[in-house]
Amino acid sequence: MTLTRRGFLSASAGLAAVPALCAGAFAASAPRQADIVVIGAGAAGIAAARRILAANRKVIVVEATGQVGGRCLTDSATFDVPFDRGARWLHNPETNPVTRLARMAGLDVSPVPLGQKIRIGRRFARAGETEEFLAALVRANRAIDDASRGKTDVRTDVSCASVMPRDLGDWAGTTEFTLGANATGKDLRDISVIDKARAQERNAAVACRQGLGVVIAKLAEQVPVAFSTPASRISWNGRDVTVETPGGNIAARAAIITVSSNVLTAGGIKFTPELPKRQLDAAAKLSLGSYDRIVLQLSGNPLGLARDDVLIEQSSSTRTALLLANMAGSSLCSIDVAGSFGRDLAAQGEAAMIAFAVEWLTRMFGSEAAAAVKKSSATRWNAAPFVQGAMSAAVPGGQGSRKILTEPIGCLFLAGEATHETLWGRVDGAWESGELAAEAALRKIGALRVGEPEPAPSRAPKRRRAAPIRSALPGPRIN
Repeated sequence: MTLTRRGFLSASAGLAAVPALCAGAFAASAPRQADIVVIGAGAAGIAAARRILAANRKVIVVEATGQVGGRCLTDSATFDVPFDRGARWLHNPETNPVTRLARMAGLDVSPVPLGQKIRIGRRFARAGETEEFLAALVRANRAIDDASRGKTDVRTDVSCASVMPRDLGDWAGTTEFTLGANATGKDLRDISVIDKARAQERNAAVACRQGLGVVIAKLAEQVPVAFSTPASRISWNGRDVTVETPGGNIAARAAIITVSSNVLTAGGIKFTPELPKRQLDAAAKLSLGSYDRIVLQLSGNPLGLARDDVLIEQSSSTRTALLLANMAGSSLCSIDVAGSFGRDLAAQGEAAMIAFAVEWLTRMFGSEAAAAVKKSSATRWNAAPFVQGAMSAAVPGGQGSRKILTEPIGCLFLAGEATHETLWGRVDGAWESGELAAEAALRKIGALRVGEPEPAPSRAPKRRRAAPIRSALPGPRIN
């Protein structure tokens, strides 16, 4: 069941670390030539490479880190059970191509049995209080939709915060956290109403028992990937491209670049000639928000919550978090922090993050929670040099930037969740963008004719926005 048509679970960040080598991994040096070179082995990069291989063209993926997945990263080493440090769920499973591919690959994908609760101080919200929160979310969502309706010129775009109802009372802070930081990694003041309103619904959640990072690694098994091979410079024109790496240069007829919008604008990869200002400005308007997980291993279930129970609190501000308890039936609990508060907290380091999580749980459940902590870990995606954040969210006036990033630049093609106009911040959006970029690159080099059918389609049918949903939830259950 969903609390609103967007739901406060809708954007558990898109990030991830399972050290996994592909069948085509290159331990030493990568091939020096390819038809198309792909920068980045995240979901978009792997989708692009699979599409190119299906067209019987030579591809090489260069990956700066030592594993496949990008912002889909499963940690199987820190605790005795795997957990996803980044993206952990797939949404809209009936139309999500990654869900279908994961099942075809023999992985265990199943619905997440989410129980959802609100905490008010030391107690759970009563049914009437839950209804008040539901009503606040419905009103806030309606205000965003109303403000975006009829806006086709981004110059008339405004922030989500500027259109929020001013009479949400005790639920104002929780509503802002739910729709802003938790859903996009950014506060509502930093989010375009057009971008927010155009985002596709997240109407269900499924998880992979082995981990979402394992899904991407499994799908990359036949993809040739050069690990620990960051691209330092890309020289390009309208006919070919040269990618400089520490292991040598790679010559290709086209390149697909799947790095995050933050990495693109940071200048870590040099371009000769430089990328057009139009694309760089667009990437800057789609900067990544902040979303991190603080994972605690608790003995004895001191919170008294069920498997995959999700909990938020009534908060007077966005200095709060979302709890996913007893993940997949384990003793692990994830406290997710996001937006400006999460960014500032993560900047203080892992110790400060863990201290906040323990204090947050203690305030709601008592000292037994702190005493039960056996082991802990925290992600800090903003500090990850080859990611630098969570998912993209357009600033006011920036929604049109997503389409700009899909425009070919000579023989260069950009892909990744930031380039998808409706599925941004999601794994299926990244995957679909990689396929579309691959098709454009194949056409550029003459390997795919306009209108030619895909040899190995994995794209889902076009999605339609679902009607607003307002669940009648029993007791204190939410989302």
